[in-house]
Amino acid sequence: MRAIRLSILALGLTAALAATVPTRAQPTRVVPASADQLQLSFAEVVRKTAPAVVNIYTKRKVRNPLADDPFFRRFFANRGGKERVQSALGSGVIVRSDGVIVTNNHVVDGADEIVVALADRREFAAKIVLADARNDLAILRINAAGKPLPVLAFHNSDDAEVGDIVLAIGNPFGVGQTVTSGIISALARTQAGISDHQFFIQTDAAINMGNSGGALVTIDGKLIGINTAIYSRSGGSVGIGFAIPAKSAKDTVASLIKNGSVTRGWLGVSIQEVDDGIKLARGLKDTKGALVAEVIAGTPAAKGGVVDGDLIVKLNGRDIASPRDLTRSVSALAPGEKARLVVLRGGAEKSLVVTLGLRDADPQLAAATPAPASDDVLSGDAGVRVAELNDAARQQFRIPETVSGVVVTAVEPGS
Repeated sequence: MRAIRLSILALGLTAALAATVPTRAQPTRVVPASADQLQLSFAEVVRKTAPAVVNIYTKRKVRNPLADDPFFRRFFANRGGKERVQSALGSGVIVRSDGVIVTNNHVVDGADEIVVALADRREFAAKIVLADARNDLAILRINAAGKPLPVLAFHNSDDAEVGDIVLAIGNPFGVGQTVTSGIISALARTQAGISDHQFFIQTDAAINMGNSGGALVTIDGKLIGINTAIYSRSGGSVGIGFAIPAKSAKDTVASLIKNGSVTRGWLGVSIQEVDDGIKLARGLKDTKGALVAEVIAGTPAAKGGVVDGDLIVKLNGRDIASPRDLTRSVSALAPGEKARLVVLRGGAEKSLVVTLGLRDADPQLAAATPAPASDDVLSGDAGVRVAELNDAARQQFRIPETVSGVVVTAVEPGS
């Protein structure tokens, strides 16, 4: 009887505890009630978007490197001489009904002939209107004899979230227009090794050679990205693809058409990463942010109150993770725009507003270049800027006292 009473007491306590512990809400699972619900499909989205995605074929003449060699010259005497034609393929997206097409710059770079094939198999000769190698974007135009062409509307890629379903449309390996599906795997990728001035949308939708310049679309049929590159050791898709966000593409197209070039914001600082030593010395929680090594006199940053030693942690409300992050964020803004910065100075946060200048006004924009010393000088013969190897530089770069020399702080383009 004692054992029975103890069992009843235990059951009572268990029931009481169960009543006090909140149960986790389970997702509602619905059994398909009709044949229609078993036939869910993206076909309607494809019908809406695919006509605005084009195939691009290019040809360019390349010089045979062996044609001038005395030994090999006789082999090329009857085989086309010193030049040969190299073919390539890619994809593009019609963004204006009058024949304006966006693609990757690397798809058409150096092409002597460009042919655009529409989804309905019509073909047109295309011309490069403008190109931006830094952002790897190019604008083509075709003449459809006044007939309006299907277009894809830009989606606000800032609203994208990891897990969103997307479709990739393009011409992989030249097999013809192909649609693949997946999700957004990551946002704001900056280490893709594709461009120095871009964030990328990462997706697991299959993207292969020939998809470059094609569309990454949402399930409501809008353009969320321009497929640009893949990470692969074999050359085939392994589920890691990168697309230029639609907002960046839209801004670049608008700037190219309006100004004939892409204008980028310029802060005017030299920045560096926060390493463990700087983190420890300044009592920081982590190594995030961009440390201002030098504010260049007379620049927007100087006028906006940024000083040497500031740690930039936010730009326009968005966290800054690294110097690369800051560089790309500033580059995405236009000259004249306000950049609202949050910096750590003396252990406290300080808000600053900087009116950005024109990026190309000075090569020392917000670039991640070390500037550990003063008296920066330019060596005209070598085309580099060098600084004295002082105690700060030795400490920063862990250079022993036995080593002498100067620190290269910048290299002149083309030198």
